[in-house]
Order: sequence, then C-alpha cells, then structure tokens
Amino acid sequence: MKISSSGKKATGSAGARAFRPVCAPECGRLCAPLLAALLASCGAPPPHAAATPPGVSTASPGPVVDFAFDSLDDRPVSSESTRGKVTVLLFLTTGSILSQAEADFLVAMAKNDGDRLNYAAVALETRENRELVELYRKALSIPFPIAMADAQTLAGTGPFHDVSAVPVTVVIDRSGRVVWRMDGRVAKSDELRSAMRGL
Repeated sequence: MKISSSGKKATGSAGARAFRPVCAPECGRLCAPLLAALLASCGAPPPHAAATPPGVSTASPGPVVDFAFDSLDDRPVSSESTRGKVTVLLFLTTGSILSQAEADFLVAMAKNDGDRLNYAAVALETRENRELVELYRKALSIPFPIAMADAQTLAGTGPFHDVSAVPVTVVIDRSGRVVWRMDGRVAKSDELRSAMRGL
C-alpha cells in the first residue's frame, strides 16, 4: 500500500494503467536465456525444472534411526524389529481425516505386499488415549502394528524430529535409514512405490 506525502492513502486515478512490458517479436530469443541466467544466479530452479511436491523430502539417507514405541499388542514397532526389510512408518492422529486416508492407503498396500515389506503406525496421542487408538485401529481394520508415541516424539525431539504436520509417512531402508518422507499430505501408493523402487 502506498502512502502519499500528506500521510493519506494514495488512490489510483481513473486514468491509471497497469504496467505491461511490451517486447518486439525477436525479443523472446534474447529474453529467455537472460531470464534463465537470472533465475540461476538467484538459486531458483529453471522455469521447466520438476519441483518436489510440498512436504516431500527426498534427501540422501542419513544415519540409522534408532526408535522403539509402545505397541498396542505384542508386535514391536522398533528399529530392531523392522531392520532387514523396507519399512513404511506412518505417524497419525485419530482426529485427522488425512491420517485416516493415509492409513487406508497403507492398509491396501500391506494386503498386497504380504511379508515383503514392514508397515507400522505410531499414534501421536497421549497414553490416556490408548483405548481410543485401539478403537481407531479396529474401526479402520489396520492389520499392521500400531504403537503409542513416546514423550520425546510428541514434543518433536524424538528420532524423527517434528512430526506435527500429520500424516507423516516415512520410508526406511533395510539398514534403518530414512530415505523418503512426506509431511502433512496423503502419500498415495504410486508415490510410495516410486520411493521404494530399488531399495
């Protein structure tokens, strides 16, 4: 908003026109390389570069992640129990529609994959809500283990850091390193299959 020298808001006159650059036809051949060079110098991707979708992290695998969550049943949800297989780990809350949608996708994938992959979920709920999480698991017919988050994970200081933008879907390789992660968005099966290709 512009402020005039008198201190009042400046208003446009009826005859004011928006600025529109005008180029000669041959200008396009000169402008395009200059624009690309300008964007590159600012660190921006080229105009036609494929952008990573919001919320997706495809960084190089980091160190091995060490975790152990309190499972609702006798099937452990830990780095020890998942090592040796590619693992899809979902962080969810019972009140999130997106979490429910992601859980549905993973239930369908787990049925197709059998024992070839590990699937597990971690409920970002306090221990007082354990019964609610159990009802949630039964209502969605989740076949894979589901666990309660610990205090560090709820505070965002656990091994997976901030997981507050639910759902958070993580792919862990056979050696226990996070190789792909999506925050706050539903990861569809084709995206997950692509992330796990070659692992």
